[in-house]
This record gives sequence, structure tokens and C-alpha cells, in this order.
Amino acid sequence: VVNAPTPYIKSFYNESWERRHGHPIDPDTLTLLWSVTVSIFAIGGLVGTLMMKLIGKVLGRKYTLLVNNGFAISAALLMACSFQAGAFEMLIVGRFIMGVDGGIALSALPMYLNEISPKEIRGSLGQVTAIFICIGVFAGQVLGLPELLGKESTWPYLFGVIVVPALVQLVSLPFLPESPHYLLFEKHDQAGAEKAFRTFLGKEDVSREVEEVLIESRVQRNIQLVSVLELLRSPSVRWQVITVVVTMACYQLCGLNAIWFYTNSIFGKAGIPPEKIPYITLSTGGIETLAAIFSGLVIERLGRRPLLMGGFGLMALFFGILTITLTLQDHAPGIPYLSIICILAIIASFCSGPGGIPFILTGEFFQQSQRPAAFIIAGTVNWLSNFAVGLLFPFIQKSLDTYCFLVFAAICLAGAVYFYFVLPETKNRTHAEISQAFAKRNKTHPPDNTDPAIPEPR
Repeated sequence: VVNAPTPYIKSFYNESWERRHGHPIDPDTLTLLWSVTVSIFAIGGLVGTLMMKLIGKVLGRKYTLLVNNGFAISAALLMACSFQAGAFEMLIVGRFIMGVDGGIALSALPMYLNEISPKEIRGSLGQVTAIFICIGVFAGQVLGLPELLGKESTWPYLFGVIVVPALVQLVSLPFLPESPHYLLFEKHDQAGAEKAFRTFLGKEDVSREVEEVLIESRVQRNIQLVSVLELLRSPSVRWQVITVVVTMACYQLCGLNAIWFYTNSIFGKAGIPPEKIPYITLSTGGIETLAAIFSGLVIERLGRRPLLMGGFGLMALFFGILTITLTLQDHAPGIPYLSIICILAIIASFCSGPGGIPFILTGEFFQQSQRPAAFIIAGTVNWLSNFAVGLLFPFIQKSLDTYCFLVFAAICLAGAVYFYFVLPETKNRTHAEISQAFAKRNKTHPPDNTDPAIPEPR
């Protein structure tokens, strides 16, 4: 939502500064304040991710998500009231708090979905996170239109709209059970876990599901929650950790954020009138959502590995073509339209696999005792990479101009090659089987919970 009202927010910053100091804000100071406003969301996300392990251990998955809505509501009120109060600091602090909310949510929610899902639909349900992120982007684009909230008198309410999903979750989530894995493994509440399984699976006989978790619980009964440092040092999950780091880094560094930077200028050079560009830009949000839904429908049939490799491979290809079309766009009237097609293809390639699968893999790679630490590592890489892109991309773009997309093409290609050689397919596999798949590469025996002496539940 920061894209549409950018000129109005900068004007608000200038007016607030002039009212306090008696002179207009220096352009460099305004640029710095604006950069902080945009990028502080990622810093908040990192803080939220680091808070997740402590909060999640005390409150569990469900109540962490419930309490987290307090951050969203606080942020909405701060940002929506900043203009009336004449305090741009409220907008910046609100963006930081909203980042905290995002950091906690992007750790707790994939964990919760992973733990309540039967392994047959774990990928499809995990992809719901990506689908709703895309729906959120599209909703932000629609609400940012001038006819709605994207005008000077109403832009603060555009930031306040985030109170709506927070209230929806506050009303609906209490009716859903806690994660049965959390109840069994960490709270030792078998009756509560059985009731939760019955609610989620819609059947009375949940003995098989309970036994699967109990086997894992029995072999790890003396194991406390693993710390981040212990997870990083553990040889039995070394390549799982490396793969999560690579996946999350590629997720943020693949260049999708750079695409948004170029979209308006490319549409303008294609001859689209400036007043119509916001409406044409909606096509990007629509493509995102459709591609994420497509991924959710096919992920259990095609698997995680082909979608990740294919998504990053296609992004590398279209980034290469986009570099050519942008370089030659003044040579023929039709070339800018090829640039638009490349942009839509890059967005579709990202959302069809790389946009959601990294969060699914983080839940699938690790056992219950390791999962909170794994999500902290994944979240830290995610938010630091996000911050790095926001900070460094303007300099990359200034130095390389249209050739900056070759940097992202190289990152996407490197990611695809890595997944081809390292990533095993995790579709329809238990955590024990996934650990076994990594055991040879880790040059160590898989953890005790993959011990063949312990029978797999039938």
C-alpha cells in the first residue's frame, strides 16, 4: 500500500517538517525518511521472527496468531492517525510494528498449517499462505486506486485497512483448535490433541495420526526445543539448514521487488496513458493470485522440487529476455509490449512455485523440537534479504540500468541449479523419510526418530 500514495506521503513529510522547523525539508533528508519508512517494515519483520520462538513456546501456534493481532491493530491505529496528528513518526513506528506482526505471522502460520495438515495435502494447504499474500497485494492495489483510498484526503485510511483482517482473525480463530502436534509434543495433552485431530480431519478414528506424533514424541521425550545455535551446529540437519537458507535468500533476492520498481515506467513507454497505468497494474496482482492458486492445485501432483526449479528457471529466462527488450525498446514500437509480457511471465513464474514453497519446506525438513529454531533461521534470512534488496537495489539500478536484471537472472539460475542437485522431493513424505533422504548428503545417520526399529504407523 505504500506505492500508490507515495507523493502524498512525501508531501505530508515536507509539510510536517516545515511546520516544526520553519523551512522545507532537505531533499536528501526526505529521501532518507522515505527509505526508512519503506525498509523499516523488514526490520520489524526480523524482530518479530526473533520473538517467535519465545512467544510460540509459551502460547502455542494458535494463541500466538491471536495475540499477534494486537500488533496489527496498534499499527493500523498509529498509521491511520499519523496525518491527523501531524506526526510522520507515527507512520514510521506503525510500519515497524506492522513488520513485527508480519514476522511473527510468517513464522507461526506456516508452522501451524504444517502441523494440522495430513501429509497428503500438506503442500496444498501450505501454499494457502502464498495465495493470501497475493490476494493481499491485489487488495492493496485495488484500494490504492484514486476512486477508493489512493487520494490525498484518504491515504491514511489505506494503511488503517489492515485492522479488518486482524479483526476477522480475532473473531474466527478462537473456534479452531490448537495444533495437535503442539498439544501432544509440548503440552502432553493427548485428549486435547485427539479432539483437535477430529475437528481438523472430520473423522472419529484419529488413532493413526495420534500414533505418528506419539512415536516422534517418545523418541524425543528427553530432547528439549533446539536452539538456533544447536541447529546450526547439528551435522544431521546441515544440508536441510543450508537448503532453507538458499531457498529463503533466493525468495527475496530473485528480483521480484525490482519488477515493481520498473512496472509503471515500462507501461508508460508502451504508450499507456499515465492515468490508466494504476488500472493496468492490477493485472500484475491478478496474475500473482492466479499463479499462486494454480500452484496450490498442482503442488501435490507435481511436487515441490519441479515447481521450485521450474519457477526459478523460467524467471532467469524471462529476466534475460526482459533485459534485451528494455535495451532495445526504442528500436521498434512493439518491443515495449514484449517487456510487459516478460513482466507478467516473471510474476507468474515466481508465484507458481518460489512464492510459497520456501515456507512449506521449512516446516517439512525439521522435527518438532527443531522447527521453531528453523523458522527463526528462515525468517532471519528472509527479512535481512528483503532489507538488503530495499537498500541496495537503487544503487544496482543506477549503476547497471536495465542490465540490473541480469544480476537477478544469475541468482534465479543459481537457485534452480542448486535445487536440481540438492533438493529431494518431499511430497507425501513423513519427516522421518525426508531426514533419511538428506542423511547421505549429511554423511551422518538420520536422527533417532528415523530408527528402523520403530515401526511406521499403518
